[in-house]
Amino acid sequence: MVKATSWGRLGNWEHDVRTLSDRQPLVQQLKASRPGIAYGMGRSYGDVCLNPGGVLWKTTGLDRFVRFDEGTGRLACEAGVLLGDIQRLAIPRGWILPVTPGTQLATVGGAIANDVHGKSHHVLGSFGDHVQWLKLARTDGETLLCGPGLLPEWFAATVGGLGLTGLIAEVEIQLRRVAGPWLATETLPYTNLDEFFHLADSSEAAWEHTVSWIDCISGGGGRGIFMRGNQVDAGPRPDPKSRKRAIPFVPPLSLVNRLSLRPFNMAYFNLKKRQAGQGIAHYEPFFYPLDNLLEWNRMYGPKGFFQYQSVVPREVGRDAVQAMLGEVARSGDGSFLAVLKTFGNRQPAGMMSFPRPGVTLAMDFPNKGGRTLKLFERLDAVVREAGGRVYLAKDARMPRGLFEAGYPRLAEFLRYRDPGMSSALSRRLIGD
Repeated sequence: MVKATSWGRLGNWEHDVRTLSDRQPLVQQLKASRPGIAYGMGRSYGDVCLNPGGVLWKTTGLDRFVRFDEGTGRLACEAGVLLGDIQRLAIPRGWILPVTPGTQLATVGGAIANDVHGKSHHVLGSFGDHVQWLKLARTDGETLLCGPGLLPEWFAATVGGLGLTGLIAEVEIQLRRVAGPWLATETLPYTNLDEFFHLADSSEAAWEHTVSWIDCISGGGGRGIFMRGNQVDAGPRPDPKSRKRAIPFVPPLSLVNRLSLRPFNMAYFNLKKRQAGQGIAHYEPFFYPLDNLLEWNRMYGPKGFFQYQSVVPREVGRDAVQAMLGEVARSGDGSFLAVLKTFGNRQPAGMMSFPRPGVTLAMDFPNKGGRTLKLFERLDAVVREAGGRVYLAKDARMPRGLFEAGYPRLAEFLRYRDPGMSSALSRRLIGD
């Protein structure tokens, strides 16, 4: 038994960890095992990748590239390949992943199982929109090849399916043509939510990537920094020199607290406001601003942290976001890693995918036990009233009623569940 945790570090539980390194005999290994769940880099924040007391199939050994067609941008690889490894292979050859989350230290299998999104949803959708096919190993010994045009119902269940339809073994992804690693960017401060929505709506036609940091402790006013970017041919330039740093230990108390939050948010807003304007940015600091600070999750102290990410329909988005910011302000707590952005008007790739047309707000909170959970109950009420949903890749405590209301295709999805796949999240929200 080996202890394992997820990125939120809310606990460290013993698991029967079984490392996978060969995709050929996967079905035999799964069939001979007790129920379990795939575990890649553990970058999910809650319990979707955990199975305390049970089996974890460690997939990072499935890390081989199978083939890459430089003419078409089609890449086949095993599910344990890291997104960052794909970027380093593809970008010098004129291709890039169309969609990535805020870290490239995640596996392809995890990106599909959680149908991750990035800053370009209004143009390029979610990760699952670019998967051409995948091989799914089931615990009954069956292997399925599925894609948008091949067993599409199995594909739709697996994309965003939380690892519960089987273990993703191999995939093929359609990459996107680019001239190089650079983006033309613009940074714009805003002072309220009306300004944010104006910037978001007016940027959709001309900008591929849009996102904003929002100050969620400035009295609920909604000031923030809006960032947008387009892939660009910037000619030959030296890659930026980046120095990776790490938080070397877990402090006895969270560094994110009432004493640090307000001055940090004020300093960050004023710094970015002074840096406002147009520029050229390398893809890594633009897409993955925290990847150079290794183990940054340690700053929340020994009790870990929660991320609360929701999406609500666009027509009620302003009022719902204002209500959530108000609840956070009244709680006396807050987040300095708060992200606000809009999703495009497109249908999700998977039955259980999180992205939907609307506006999404993500906030990190140190774990203060019952006090934090009480705040989340009030945020849940806003999301439920707005007809929204909470992101399962970030969740560790959502009540089952909100889950069922937010994911209306649950009953359809359950027809494709592998009974040999089980996680802490699935038992909490769905049952055995």
